[in-house]
Amino acid sequence: MTTAAESATSLVQSVDWLAIAPPLTAAAVALVVLVADLFVPEARKPLLGYGSVAGLVAALALIVPLHEGDRATFCLTTGSHACSYTADHFTLVIQALVLGGALLTALLSIGDTRKLPAGEFWFLLLSSAAGAALLPAARDLATLVIALEVASLPAFALVGIKRGDRRSSEAALKFFLSSVTATAVMLLGVSFVYAATGTLHLTDLAGRLDHVDPRLSTLAGAGVALTLVGFAFKTAAAPFHFWVPDTYVGAPLPIAAYLSVVGKAVGFSGLILVTVVAFPAYADVWGPALAVLAALTMTVGNVAALRQSASRARSAVRLLAWSSVAQAGYLLVPVAAAAYAGERRIGSTVAYALMYAVVNLGAFAVAALVARTHPGNRVDDYRGLYATRPLAALALAFFLLCLAGLPPGIIGLFAKVTVFSAAVDAGLGWLAVVMAVNVVIALYYYLRWTAVLFRGPSEEEAAEEPAPVVRHRVPAPLTAAIVLTAAAGVVLSGAPQTVLRFAGVNLF
Repeated sequence: MTTAAESATSLVQSVDWLAIAPPLTAAAVALVVLVADLFVPEARKPLLGYGSVAGLVAALALIVPLHEGDRATFCLTTGSHACSYTADHFTLVIQALVLGGALLTALLSIGDTRKLPAGEFWFLLLSSAAGAALLPAARDLATLVIALEVASLPAFALVGIKRGDRRSSEAALKFFLSSVTATAVMLLGVSFVYAATGTLHLTDLAGRLDHVDPRLSTLAGAGVALTLVGFAFKTAAAPFHFWVPDTYVGAPLPIAAYLSVVGKAVGFSGLILVTVVAFPAYADVWGPALAVLAALTMTVGNVAALRQSASRARSAVRLLAWSSVAQAGYLLVPVAAAAYAGERRIGSTVAYALMYAVVNLGAFAVAALVARTHPGNRVDDYRGLYATRPLAALALAFFLLCLAGLPPGIIGLFAKVTVFSAAVDAGLGWLAVVMAVNVVIALYYYLRWTAVLFRGPSEEEAAEEPAPVVRHRVPAPLTAAIVLTAAAGVVLSGAPQTVLRFAGVNLF
């Protein structure tokens, strides 16, 4: 007979500190930066930014010892031995993506935060990055929701951190209300699922939803549907995308870049975990639903981007925002395909997300460079950029061609091929056709912006007396962000078969 002492001992487990090191490091550096802000004089506030960059580099470096993908911690000691935190290959790839995205955002932000409260800014950015790094490792619904909120709540404050700016405050409010609605819907769904199954662990849910009590089947189905609706908000899938353009325009430009990449990675990581790992029993429900959402999202995003006026204030950021919505539609395709062809299709979504993260952050980096001399950030402000900043113009042209899927952006082309293949192999031919039509639509606005970079001044501008050219010093971190993203894009374009191989890897 087991004694009480022995029973208590069996519940005690050691924590695998190395497994949780990446998100833990980001969180620890966030606290250090917040406390240091109290003692660092105003003239030395930029040191907080460089310290944040060093912390993110350290968090990224701590992923390397975990490359085997065989660690887990916070596990049940009885029954199924399910774990709440798992450092598998899916976790490590997404952690590299979100921490790398946060690092590039930090590089964009150094020198662009002079009018912002430095300590609060870096604390919020690092806190959000810690939550984003925790989420792909979460293997129970409670940890998943907590990680999602830790990633989201600081992002609300970052969007509205420009004090006294009406546009920034409005964007933060819209982002906050939409996200809180999504969280409320998702929590209701999670509670229904828990009531029907009696567990929160994803691997246990997969088995119990197959044998749920018939009297609770309606409750379980409603819970699954509501949970997916909550994540549809987080991924900016249509019709839950309405907050995206205004939020991106109102936020500081580096934060818009962060939301477009890291925020999207967080939403898709959670969506993949709940669909493929927790709810495979309901694949016949979420598979068709996500396929329809994918078609609707890419169409709405591309058509809205097509309608953007080049002379409208902040039209460059709006164009990138609507492009981000369209890209979310492409990312949804392999997740929908996983319902028909198995979880191996998830590799296509992750491969596409990695490509998108690199080139989209690069595009935002060049936009941040142009915004230093043209605060309006219109597409027309990029006219003749090649004449004044040829390297920046070539880099932006490369990023836009990658997003369009045209040479020399071979990486973008092959990433789209993996998504097409996932749809076709899963028998979703109609979705592949919709995607092909949308890719053609997107070519127009990507190529139009690319052409603007190499055009000379208009007739009216040519007739006017030319203004003296004023050279503004570009901060080294901003230059580094552009160089890093461009170099990564070129390297990946030089080895496109890597994307195809990665898309076929089973990450779970």
